[in-house]
Amino acid sequence: MAEAIFKKMAEERGISSLLNVQSFATSDWEEGNPVYPPAASALRAHGITDFKHRSRPVTLADLKNSDYVLVMDDMNMRDVVRLTAGRYGQKIFKLGHFLTPQIDIADPYYTRDFNRAYADIYAACSAFMDYLEGKHAGTISYDKNI
Repeated sequence: MAEAIFKKMAEERGISSLLNVQSFATSDWEEGNPVYPPAASALRAHGITDFKHRSRPVTLADLKNSDYVLVMDDMNMRDVVRLTAGRYGQKIFKLGHFLTPQIDIADPYYTRDFNRAYADIYAACSAFMDYLEGKHAGTISYDKNI
């Protein structure tokens, strides 16, 4: 859900060409599967219809080659830190870190509350987008004008 939400948000803000947004799993449990049907329904209910995602586990190379790594909760954080052997901590954040107060994004697979997950992810993506635009304002405005 976060990948689709963030991509749409980047498109609406006119910076999608500046970003490479990818979602990965921290396990191989759902490898190869498309977006979970109730998550897809929640996205469509909010006007997001363009999501062609297949689950695949994150690799160390994915983490090394990313500018930012965003995880949803403590379990995801532990999995990513374990995979990196504690390296790259300066670019690994919980998505909910950018909200006030900070939150973990509850996994709707377990909570069954896909609308709440959408709302939390949307708010956190918006806050992260604001953070990016503030931190990289010069680069973003320069690149948008090319």
